[in-house]
Amino acid sequence: MADALVLEADLEAAIQNHEWVKLAQLKNSWPEPLLAAPYCVDILQELDKKDRILFFRALPAELQVELIANLEAEDADQLLIQLTDGEARQIMEELEPDDRATLLDELPGPLALRLLSLLDPTEAKEALNYWGYPEDSVGRMMTPRFIKVKPHWSCRQALEHLRKRGQDVEYLETVFVTEVNGRLIDSITLEQLVLARPETLVEELMDRHYIYLHTHDDREKAVQLLQTYGKLAIPVVDSKDYLVGVVTFDDVMEVAYQEDTEDFLKTAAIKPLKHDYWGSSLLTLFRSRVWWLLGLVLVNLVSSSVIAYFEKLLLANVVLAFFLPLLADTAGNTGSQSSTLIMRALSTQDVSLAHWWRVLTKEFVVGISMGLVLGVMGLGLGLFRGGWEVGLVVLATVITILVVANLVGAALPFVLTLFKQDPAVASGPLVTTIMDILGLVIYFGWAAMILG
Repeated sequence: MADALVLEADLEAAIQNHEWVKLAQLKNSWPEPLLAAPYCVDILQELDKKDRILFFRALPAELQVELIANLEAEDADQLLIQLTDGEARQIMEELEPDDRATLLDELPGPLALRLLSLLDPTEAKEALNYWGYPEDSVGRMMTPRFIKVKPHWSCRQALEHLRKRGQDVEYLETVFVTEVNGRLIDSITLEQLVLARPETLVEELMDRHYIYLHTHDDREKAVQLLQTYGKLAIPVVDSKDYLVGVVTFDDVMEVAYQEDTEDFLKTAAIKPLKHDYWGSSLLTLFRSRVWWLLGLVLVNLVSSSVIAYFEKLLLANVVLAFFLPLLADTAGNTGSQSSTLIMRALSTQDVSLAHWWRVLTKEFVVGISMGLVLGVMGLGLGLFRGGWEVGLVVLATVITILVVANLVGAALPFVLTLFKQDPAVASGPLVTTIMDILGLVIYFGWAAMILG
């Protein structure tokens, strides 16, 4: 323990003093706590450009690969340009295929092509294959390193195969069964293989009930399947059902985090950021928010037009102005609640597009129930402020608004999903703005009928 602490102190001193030769001499002795990309990313970002490449070359090989995979595209670009062909080739060969595809996608075209040219034909073909899949597809996040066995093999043969190939495989707990031509026919667990008698054939362990993904499926589908079935890995097949890769739990959890972040930002009318907050420029933050706000301002002009249209009614019954903020907030909040519930239910597959009629019916009943409760409160306020007629206006408006807001909030996610749009945009300012307009129309409509 003491030796490890001394070594860690020596490493930190070498970094602090920019003693890159000494650091390189210690590269094979780095203690485990320091073999982490975030630690080195922080150090790298504090160094001058001329020292970054020297520090990078002094790192252990496995840490170089992890560091490249965790750097922002601009920093990775600067490092890779300065590396020799041999150094760049070693890093590209060691990178996981999904990390390699992400890196190539973010780098400038000429540099990406240079790195591809350094790979051997097989690796280059694999990289191009990954690179060709749509950006948010399962094909871009899968790994081609997995264990597959044949149905006619014995469990002894399958385990021997696993021992030979398992060191290069990212995930061992699930073994995939394919035909001779490579078409997927089932998956079995490592536990089944180990516990079965050695002479048992693999096909005797099969039940032919398995889930799978296609290479062009959206990555959100991978998240949904792993959450629904509790799997740690899902096979990926091409258009002919040939097994081409595996999506693992850790990859999917990273995607789930990104998707949840995107949905969270969209609910507040913010365009999702490519980098974290501190990694985004002022211009990027400005662009991510201003266009939505401009659009909402234009839509809100309709609200002004509604008020202007009922100007005479409002001037004749000034007491109506007292209830405008109350009713507007009630309409917007109710619509936002309903849309958020349905958006989440759609994302977790608790409901589907086929359930739209049942959902709207349920939300209609809920809207009336809440409208009656809140309407009685509104009736009391109306009586206190303006008498029976004003009380009836507020009562009728609250009931109508809650029913309409529930229906609009529930319907919008279905409509957006039907047109292949993200329903998350319906749960924030969009539905609130729509209900502001409808709330005013409903309010003044009832006022015109009751108050004349």
